[in-house]
Amino acid sequence: MNICLILVLVFLLLAWGLEAVASLLTLRKLNSPAAALPAEFKGVADEEAYARSQAYTRANVRFDMITETAGAVVLVAAILAGAFNWLDVAAMRVTEHPILQGLVFFGLLGLVNSLVSMPAAVYRTFVLEERFGFNRTTPALFIRDRIKGAVLAVCIGAPLLAGVLWFFGALGSWAWLTAWVFTVAVMLVVQYVAPVLILPLFNKFTPLPEGSLRSAIEEYVRSAGFAVSGLFVMDGSKRSGKGNAFFTGFGKKKRIALFDTLVDSMTEEEIVGVVAHEVGHCKLRHVHRMMVAGILRTGVTFLLLSFVLGYGPMFDAFGMDRMSTHAGIVFFGFLYTPVSLLMGLWANVRSRAYEFEADAFAAQTTKKAEALASALKRLSVSNLSNLTPHPFAVFLHYSHPPVVERIRRLKELAAS
Repeated sequence: MNICLILVLVFLLLAWGLEAVASLLTLRKLNSPAAALPAEFKGVADEEAYARSQAYTRANVRFDMITETAGAVVLVAAILAGAFNWLDVAAMRVTEHPILQGLVFFGLLGLVNSLVSMPAAVYRTFVLEERFGFNRTTPALFIRDRIKGAVLAVCIGAPLLAGVLWFFGALGSWAWLTAWVFTVAVMLVVQYVAPVLILPLFNKFTPLPEGSLRSAIEEYVRSAGFAVSGLFVMDGSKRSGKGNAFFTGFGKKKRIALFDTLVDSMTEEEIVGVVAHEVGHCKLRHVHRMMVAGILRTGVTFLLLSFVLGYGPMFDAFGMDRMSTHAGIVFFGFLYTPVSLLMGLWANVRSRAYEFEADAFAAQTTKKAEALASALKRLSVSNLSNLTPHPFAVFLHYSHPPVVERIRRLKELAAS
């Protein structure tokens, strides 16, 4: 058997196995005494509400296990059946131009992926989320979101992909470097225009009304020496009952966006605490560090890609009739799985550390650590978060530390 095919199958099995182990450990812990309601949440959530959050976690984990197993089976079957070659042959029948063939190939691949994943997305939104009272997405909105996402993928992804294909087809040994620079440039432009051109396609952003909340936030950002171009409320409630807050934009274009569900469910002090946490990420340069790390990861990816695009056995492993840049990019993605996993684990380790640092920044600058702790409790209870995740699941998936650990750190800061 082809060594590349063996490696791909082993990597896919490894990825599936890690997910399965994390899921099984999570389910086992949910049924153990270690999953009792944490002391920090007594008086905030009763046993009935906590049991509901555990049921929500259990339902999500089980559903993820089913979809991940089904996805792995379908993918392995597609590889062994030579399905990627079918798509490549179809692309060649549409056009003789190599770059257009690549665009058609990825378009067909995206279409197939959307059709295969659609049943799971429908079930998660309209059955699972509905069962626990979160879903507010209408069928019409669901369809519109899918259409808008596809249009954006074409408008942004197609030019980006065409550029990358051209670089690797025309520039030889310098292709990886030029493709890297080009991709980073596109990413930065998208990040810059997203608050104004992209996010409003999916949600409505209205200025936070004048009043005590706006005054409190403005007073805080001034005291923290942080400039924002606007405070907005996002209509997150039209899709879900969950709450959140985030920053968008760069430089003088930074904006604070609050979900309407968060504004409606928290006190002013709690909301200011959440905003202070987000300000902490910016003031401590977490966003810039993560962006630089992402840019470097992209460069490493393109460099490694340049080494394997001309490797014939990789294409033989997938039953291809010919070698092509567009197919090579997809196949490299499978071989890249272990590197991607390790990079993702390291990124999560750094992200969890940054979350603790942002919490500490918020506690120090507001001098109200208990307000942020209260906000975290309220968010966790209303979002039915898993309050007692298994350490392996945290290690594998979590970009944020478990909420109980964050609350304990904030208590220590408040006491000191």
